Amino acid sequence: MRDSRVISAELLDWYDRHARVLPWRMPPGQGQADPYRVWLSEVMLQQTTVVAVKSYFERFTQLWPTVQDLAAAPDDQVMAEWAGLGYYARARNLVACARAVAALGQFPDTREGLAALPGIGPYTSAAIGAIAFDRPETVVDGNVERVISRLHALEEPLPASKPEIYRLAAAQTPTLRPGDYAQAMMDLGATICTPRSPACGICPVIEFCQARRLGIAAELPRKMPKKAKPQRQGTVWIGFSGSRVLVETRPDKGLLGGTLAFPSAGWDGSDLPPPAVADWQELGLVRHVFTHFALDLTVMTAELTLPPERGRLVPLGEFSATALPGLMRKAWALARPNPARPATTRRHGKPTSET
Repeated sequence: MRDSRVISAELLDWYDRHARVLPWRMPPGQGQADPYRVWLSEVMLQQTTVVAVKSYFERFTQLWPTVQDLAAAPDDQVMAEWAGLGYYARARNLVACARAVAALGQFPDTREGLAALPGIGPYTSAAIGAIAFDRPETVVDGNVERVISRLHALEEPLPASKPEIYRLAAAQTPTLRPGDYAQAMMDLGATICTPRSPACGICPVIEFCQARRLGIAAELPRKMPKKAKPQRQGTVWIGFSGSRVLVETRPDKGLLGGTLAFPSAGWDGSDLPPPAVADWQELGLVRHVFTHFALDLTVMTAELTLPPERGRLVPLGEFSATALPGLMRKAWALARPNPARPATTRRHGKPTSET
């Protein structure tokens, strides 16, 4: 117990001197952070890096400075601004949560109240509770798992070790400045106690680290071997009609839900024909990796002479590839109009209406 209190004090002292400067943070000891900015950053940071999130966060907070502003934003505008961050269910939940908070008038200040909001799970509710409301919540992300595993030399692989990690992290969480402490643990894992080649020599809690003492710090936390991802195939059709391109909005639920995309099939479980009768030609293959599977997507293109059976034609002058999710951006990179590109397509037979 004494070691836990000393570790917390050492980490807070280190954080006061070395805290990362991030756009959603208050400097150490200078008051509580805005719950809206904390919540927005935590949602964006799920499965994503700080470097990738910064520009998105700054753009979102410029467009929508308050949660009420975000709640009033059109869904398609939010989805377009989110494009490229991935995990698009987060964006749909983001809008739903903003509207729920706007209806309440403010963010709840308890973990239970926060956890009742759309898209907020145990980790996010604990992080907001600690950082925005200074409640002594136990905040455990990937960085904290690594730090705790090494401090206590936990050799049981993840995810089986998660309950013990949480228990030890809870015992170490102080009642004073819990928000700064949570961020200190995150910063320690992100900058010193890194997955590879941890900088143990400058760690503020090196004297307490059992893994360092045993010479196994770089090996922890251990993880169960990953299963090979299944492989899927699919087709995407990028059709042009003069100076217009064929696009559609994907269904709200499912993969890339609610995003602007080109008509496609196969990879997402659908069995749809081409969106129009046309002389479709194959441009090539794009590869993309989702959380649970890898994808080979065949890119087809054609000049449309008949009205499309699904989707809508958008003038190229109004079309922006930045509104597309990453998979569709890859396909667009092959198909976008480029007079300098040599003709390397392979012709395929003209499909019939039964294709």
